[in-house]
Amino acid sequence: MDKFFFRVIIFTVLLPALGNAQTLHLKSPNGKIEMALENGAKILWSVKHENTEVISPSVISLILGNGLVLGNNAKVIDTKKSSVNTVFDTPVYKKKRVTDEYNQLTINFKGDFGLILRAYNDGVAYRFFTRKKGEIIVEGEEANFNFSKDHKAFIPYVRDLRENNQYISAFESTYDEIPLSKVVKDSLVISPLLVDLENGKKAAIVEAELVDYPGMFLTRNNQGEHSLHGTFAHYPKTERLGGFNKMNYMVTEREAYLAKTIGNRNFPWRAVIISENDRDLLNNDMVQKLSTPSQIADISWIKPGKVAWDWWNDWNIAGVDFKAGINTETYKYYIDFAAKNHIEYVVLDEGWSEETDLLKISPHINVKELISYGKQKNVDIILWASWYAINKVLDDAFTQYSKMGIKGFKIDFMDRDDQKMVNSIYNIAKKAADYKLLIDYHGMYKPTGIQRTYPNVINFEGVKGLENAKWTPNDDMPHYETTIPFIRMLAGPMDYTPGAMRNATKADFRPSNSMPMSQGTRSHQLAMYVVYEAPLQMMADSPTAYMKEQESTSFISKIPTTFDETIALDGKVGQYVTIARKKENNWYIGGLTNWSARVTTIDLSFLGKGEFSAEIFKDGMNADKDAADYKREIVKVTSADKLTINIANGGGFAIIINPEK
Repeated sequence: MDKFFFRVIIFTVLLPALGNAQTLHLKSPNGKIEMALENGAKILWSVKHENTEVISPSVISLILGNGLVLGNNAKVIDTKKSSVNTVFDTPVYKKKRVTDEYNQLTINFKGDFGLILRAYNDGVAYRFFTRKKGEIIVEGEEANFNFSKDHKAFIPYVRDLRENNQYISAFESTYDEIPLSKVVKDSLVISPLLVDLENGKKAAIVEAELVDYPGMFLTRNNQGEHSLHGTFAHYPKTERLGGFNKMNYMVTEREAYLAKTIGNRNFPWRAVIISENDRDLLNNDMVQKLSTPSQIADISWIKPGKVAWDWWNDWNIAGVDFKAGINTETYKYYIDFAAKNHIEYVVLDEGWSEETDLLKISPHINVKELISYGKQKNVDIILWASWYAINKVLDDAFTQYSKMGIKGFKIDFMDRDDQKMVNSIYNIAKKAADYKLLIDYHGMYKPTGIQRTYPNVINFEGVKGLENAKWTPNDDMPHYETTIPFIRMLAGPMDYTPGAMRNATKADFRPSNSMPMSQGTRSHQLAMYVVYEAPLQMMADSPTAYMKEQESTSFISKIPTTFDETIALDGKVGQYVTIARKKENNWYIGGLTNWSARVTTIDLSFLGKGEFSAEIFKDGMNADKDAADYKREIVKVTSADKLTINIANGGGFAIIINPEK
């Protein structure tokens, strides 16, 4: 990790006689945000942004297996303040470098535990730590987020429980935009979660550095109608196969505790991102900043890129002399398509092996032949697997398939974030790195920073992606697609799987398995390749559909999946979003709208000196009736110019800007 600038100032204060009634304060480097920690009978934390109360005093604690509550009548031994200002590299990300500037307060309590508080210019975070010998049991955690007003919130409920089994979910949900007081009691809510603080300000609850510990859901707190608190899956006691197509490993009984873990450790960060306008949420690095740096010494083999994907389009290719499906001929066709369009990977989704035995390859597929064929054309192969199947034979599968030349695995149907699953996620990532394998965690909880620690993990689902359009016609996807960049994308990359070439207006959309379509326009789909973060980005439609629309396909193929710089240009949650990203000397701009047509103006002053050529894909004049209607044009621009673009209902635009030679 390169450190371009680093500053640390430390102050230590010994407090042997302060007793149980004191309040400690910590401010952000710019002075706008203030955290307070009140220590009395309970530990309470609170946050202000200038004159706005973000978090009202809220109880926090850890409850250990011996009944000891770390937070009740706690005695402060000493505190230490420090300030950090550094820059770290992020090679598989939306920008090349991240500035990490914060003030920190470390508090040591009697009883071998403590708290770390951090105040950034864009939010705050706290975490518990323990310094106990041996193993400890964590029975519970109090993580409360009290709000002083009945603010509007964007609530992603857990809706898709597997066999009505609480805490087992695909983590795919739209947002209910409701006051905090209307959050359904006893329901589970997925983070990130966004709260509208009014006057343009927003607060997003996230977690980071989730290691050897269950993930945090949120639910309505009985302490107050404007309050949320963390709730966690207990450790699995018994499990069995079940769920969707019998691919989930279901928890049938749980232990009385959350985690058994080492006693000398730091616990996950509880963080609140604070923005003064919606646009700032589009380019936030909080989860990245709070996570452990890369544990892979040599990352030169990690190759981001796009993937020709088979499942969404139902292996539906036409004009060939063989039966399309899960067979060698079909995948050779996908490889030919990928090679022609400079697509780095082809994924072999469900069906290439026996469902629960990854070492038994389907007799209809010659994986070795496909790997060899792909190498000749500079296209690599990624294999799909359910978590249950790969976890049974992890070392054997990684050994066998990495030797064959497979470049990675798309792992599906985890659908849990209890301690056992979280540990498995890290174990798979580490072992995959040892074998130089990429990992795409599909069927996964939201990312919590592992992508920085193990950058071979280059995408995550935990989002209600395009695949849902095949069976959920009542979902308002353009509204959702203009919401997730401000909320879900705060956590990290999204395996949204864009790229539909059959595009429909709201009136004309219908679900279809073999000829699927998207809600909204063609340019809306193209824009996702810029707007959505995804170092491993799927091309969801079939080679046949893409070859019929070669102009759109060629444009998609030119958009990178990682960038050197990101600028959030404009946006409003659930309405519209415009983002610019730079790779080397080229700029990429993407914009999305909901079902409302609008006009946007893009100020190109960020381009810098020189003359540029802009290739623009935008909605056609008749995209309100034919969503596939688009217009491509090439114009000359400079940094003094402003581009005005008309966006249709459910529309968008995508632009590639290259310097003139």
